Amino acid sequence: MAKNILKKIIFSAEAPKAVGPYSQAVAVNEHLFLSGQIGLDPVTTAIVPGGIENETEQVLKNMGAVLKAAGADYENIVKTTILLADINDFATVNKIYEKYFPSNPPARSCYAVQALPKGARVEIEAIAVLGKIQSSL
Repeated sequence: MAKNILKKIIFSAEAPKAVGPYSQAVAVNEHLFLSGQIGLDPVTTAIVPGGIENETEQVLKNMGAVLKAAGADYENIVKTTILLADINDFATVNKIYEKYFPSNPPARSCYAVQALPKGARVEIEAIAVLGKIQSSL
């Protein structure tokens, strides 16, 4: 017997609108798939000035807004993928990322890529689970 699958599009006005034909996030049953966020200011839709530090902070703030719209927060994230325009930014991004995931961080991959949309230096996508998270750690 086929299982009913509930798919819901998640949108937050506090995060930048999608810059293409995709959703900020999609919830499927208890899973939440967050599209990659770049360091766009939600109001101006421009990359925030100030370099990799400010971009990374904005990426994670944008992600937080989308999580909030889904009724979740950073603790619900179980996997992230980080894309960097310059692998030399790895340590800087790690330092800022750690502030948002201070304990029991999610699984993660990180790749250097040739280029990112709108000239961004960092993009982060995530998978989260919805509902109350309990840790046995």
